[in-house]
Amino acid sequence: MAVIIALMQYVLSIVSGILVGFSLGLIGGGGSILAVPLFLYFVGLDTVPDAAHIAIGTTALAVGLNAYINSYMHLRKKNVAPRVGGIFAGVGLAGSLIGAYLGHITPPGTDLLTYFAIAMIVLGIYMAIRRESTRAGTVDEVNHVVNAFQKCPRLTTSTILKVAIFGFIVGLVSGYFGIGGGFLIVPSLMFSAGLCITRAIGTSLISVGTFGVASGAEYWYYGDVLILIALLYVAGGVVGGYAGTSLAVKVPKSTLRIAYGAIIVLVGIYMLMRVYHIIP
Repeated sequence: MAVIIALMQYVLSIVSGILVGFSLGLIGGGGSILAVPLFLYFVGLDTVPDAAHIAIGTTALAVGLNAYINSYMHLRKKNVAPRVGGIFAGVGLAGSLIGAYLGHITPPGTDLLTYFAIAMIVLGIYMAIRRESTRAGTVDEVNHVVNAFQKCPRLTTSTILKVAIFGFIVGLVSGYFGIGGGFLIVPSLMFSAGLCITRAIGTSLISVGTFGVASGAEYWYYGDVLILIALLYVAGGVVGGYAGTSLAVKVPKSTLRIAYGAIIVLVGIYMLMRVYHIIP
């Protein structure tokens, strides 16, 4: 069944992309999880047939494309561990495809959105209480990037195994919920491969892009992606990401992280209230 979208909804899709990109640029992660509720309740597509699957598939593709675009600056800075990133993304790709399939066969009514909202609340709390290992995203990051190659260890068999295991698990979660998963990928890379925070952030974008595009492509195969909406999200995300990155160096990241975690928790609660008709 064709989905009829009004002109204003296309405009709101761009605005949603700007908000998501701005959040990602401002605090360096977690913004993509807002893409689904914005799609459903801000753009106003929660009433279309199979809305939950379409929202997850469309935003997964948008988040993946945005991650590949935003990885350009990290690649220019040589702030990427390509072998670790390749292993994590390669194994995680299988997990993301399995996760996307499981998400597709999950009933599109209250179940899928309930799981998603609960994940938002848990991850929002995690973002608010976790401690930063370095001041990534500030002027202090330059020195960390310069010294990154000396600080990060060589790959060993045990390291490869740990990276592969974490990659599969994170890919599974990312594919199921249609999110980039950067908030999970960065600490996973730091723990499994011993990467510095700056290299972990840059390397994570390879996996965020791979998981998002793979999940989005699978949902597209099932007919659950609105391509134009995804592209509008990407366009807005580029603009918002540039603005957020510019502002990030001027505002304390701990304050932003706590505030943003609280916002994600509140949006998750709002989604639960909408799903169970507590509010109209």
